[in-house]
This record gives sequence, structure tokens and C-alpha cells, in this order.
Amino acid sequence: MASSYSTDLKLELMVTGEQAGLWGDITNTNLNILQQSIAGYESVTLNATTGATLAFSNGALSNGKNAVLDLAGTLTSSVNVIIPDSIEKTYIVKNSTSGSFAVTFKTTSGTGATFEAADKGIKILYSDGTNIVDVNANLSASSFEQINLPTQNELRFEDSTGGQYVALKAGTTVATNVTFTLPTADGTSNQVITTNGSGVLSFATVSGGAAWQPVVTSSLTVVAKGGYFVNTSGGVITATLPGSPTIGDFVSFIDYNGTFDTNNLTVARNGNPIQGDATDLTVATERAGFTLVYVDATQGWLLQNN
Repeated sequence: MASSYSTDLKLELMVTGEQAGLWGDITNTNLNILQQSIAGYESVTLNATTGATLAFSNGALSNGKNAVLDLAGTLTSSVNVIIPDSIEKTYIVKNSTSGSFAVTFKTTSGTGATFEAADKGIKILYSDGTNIVDVNANLSASSFEQINLPTQNELRFEDSTGGQYVALKAGTTVATNVTFTLPTADGTSNQVITTNGSGVLSFATVSGGAAWQPVVTSSLTVVAKGGYFVNTSGGVITATLPGSPTIGDFVSFIDYNGTFDTNNLTVARNGNPIQGDATDLTVATERAGFTLVYVDATQGWLLQNN
């Protein structure tokens, strides 16, 4: 009975009584094929328009049997790199081609994994005998739940040269486990990341004081962390406080024209006490400048300065 060949690596499978005098050479060839499959590297130059079909020759070293393939060549269109159907094998594939075109690594009849036009990276791929699967692209919550870096080991993000990096690591002693949940959208310029105290992060604007508004000449509802120059020269003005303040919210007022004594500023409490009193605040002092800070439903808005 003549030799047959294995399905994937095409090793020559000799039977008893056959290949007399050739067992040593054939066995050495098989061992070299195994070595190629485990540790072999080859640069494969792709045709500019058709790519390449990798070889799996019976009983011989072949480019498709390598463990690592470096795809080279200058492309003028998107191409395929094809291995035969029914081959089951794992690859590390690097895309070193030139030109902004996609390269798809696939079986003859099945689906494959694609290096997009700008992707000149490395993929870990395997063929299940029907399709090519991209290992990294298929890592999900069900198959890859978390990465544990023990004993303060760092998570490093390298720069474009790979020479320097930015790293994150845990503190020396963590009393309880902490998970930080990142924001779901971009912040705006000059914002910072803040926490709600339970690990949920968000973008917020940090200011050293009130956000001062243009001069006010008529009644209005003010906003927390706002600053207001109030001009009552044309008549009395009512400034209505925010309806749902939280602790630390503040509002600042300044008598713009020195007329609070003749035309008063009324600060309407809008459902919350002012200085613990359930009445609006009337300001009748010329050139008054003051800030109200909210504390709770009992005391409401308290004067920070007057």
C-alpha cells in the first residue's frame, strides 16, 4: 500500500513494508515540516492585484505550513491570501504590504479575516477547516472577562516609537475592590474627569469661582454657580433661585450701579429657605455684593459673605 498524507500538514504517512530504505529521509522531512508549522517564519510577497494562494504540498516544506507569515509586496488593489479548504492550522500574520488596500486571509470557499487598508498590524488567526477566525476580534465578555495584573503590575501604553510609555497601576494597598466606569461621550475643552463617589466617572467643568454673566437689567431665574451684576437703576429686579439645588451650589450677586437702596433686589427663594427662613430675601444696601450657598432643605441658602 502506498503512503498517504495527513490532512493538515501533508506529512507522509508510511505503512509497514513500504518505502524500504527511505524511512529515515521521509521521517526527517516530516520533522522539518513539523518544525516549520511550530516555529517557521516566511515572508510571502503578494501579487499586486491577485494576492497569493499558499501551498500545502504533500510530503514537502511549503509556505502555507509556516507558523508566522509576513505578507509583503506593493498592492494596487485589495487582495486575498488563500489556504485550501479543510486545513486546520494556527497562524501569526503580519501585514507588511505597501499601498492603501485591504488584505483578506481566507480559505478557498469560506470567510476570512481582513487587514483593512490602513491596518499594517499583526493578527493571530486560525482555520477551523472552513473559515479563518481572527482571535483578537472574537474576544468578548463571554470569552475574555477581565485582565488581572497582580502585585501592582502596570498597564502600559507605548508612544509611537515604542521607547516611552504612559502606565496605570493600582495603589499600594486597596481596602476594597474599586471599579472606575468611563464616561460614554467626549467632554469639552478644559473639562476634567470627576467621580460620583461610587466609581462612575464623568466630565465636568472646574471653575475657580462664579461664571459671571453680562449685566442684568430685568428679572430672571438664575443658575447655580452663576455670577450676576444686577443693575436696578430702571426699577426693582427679582432674581429667582434654582428650584432643585444640591449641596455646594452657589449664586453671587453684585450691585452694578449702586442702586439697591432705591430700587431693591429681591432674591426669590423658589421653594427653599434662605438663611433657614421661608421668606424671600430683599437687598436694600447700596453696592452690596454677596454669595448664597445651598446646604440642605432645612437651612436652604446661606450667606457666604455680605
